[in-house]
Amino acid sequence: MSDPAEADAPRDDPTADAALDQMEAESTRMLPSSGDDKAKSLDYAQYYKNVREVHQDGAFGSIGYRYPFADAETRRLVLRTHTTAVSTYCLHRLAKNPRPARYFSIDRVFRNETVDATHLAEFHQVEGVIADYDLTLGGLMAFLEGFFAKLGIVNLRFKPAYNPYTEPSMEVFGYHQGLGKWVEIGNSGMFRPEMLQSMGLPENLRVYGFGLSLERPTMIKYKVSNIRDLLGHKVDLGFIESNAAVRLEKD
Repeated sequence: MSDPAEADAPRDDPTADAALDQMEAESTRMLPSSGDDKAKSLDYAQYYKNVREVHQDGAFGSIGYRYPFADAETRRLVLRTHTTAVSTYCLHRLAKNPRPARYFSIDRVFRNETVDATHLAEFHQVEGVIADYDLTLGGLMAFLEGFFAKLGIVNLRFKPAYNPYTEPSMEVFGYHQGLGKWVEIGNSGMFRPEMLQSMGLPENLRVYGFGLSLERPTMIKYKVSNIRDLLGHKVDLGFIESNAAVRLEKD
């Protein structure tokens, strides 16, 4: 069986929706449900039309990229470079019943990278989105400091960055003692209003987005100086067999 020649236009995915429905049913809601999760249907054709308009002509306060939107380019299949597509699917579902929510995922991503001590062409990305009202950039920074502190990584540095789907955006750096330098361990930002409103989410609902590789924070925490020792064809099987898969630590 070969892959399809191109991706489908935006549509529902019954398998993914069933899994997400089960996950949400087993999760604790930040606020009680309004009870109308199924009442508002998702208009995928309108969503696609909104995305086209935002990209090509501008909408929802954006001036757009101001060049023709190409369906063929949009549906071209490539190995994914990040897991934002997963977060976007979850946020679009949230438009059925907009409310504060948090979603997290871990999955494999692929990059056209020159492999060295801190770069891999294939690695795992940890991604999260937090939707709520009255969110601020300072709140995102505080959340990330707390998140990484629980991993034993403190004294973060934040650097302004550009992402096409978040504004403002920040790269996150942690200091690696063994390498003697600051290493980028994540990227983050606040999703752009035109991205969220295209989905049908209300104007006053804001969303944090952040992503980090699983391997680089692991390097810092366990003082590993070469990322290729953690993942890839050069991994020493003896290293894997002699180290615990999970380490539970107490403060």
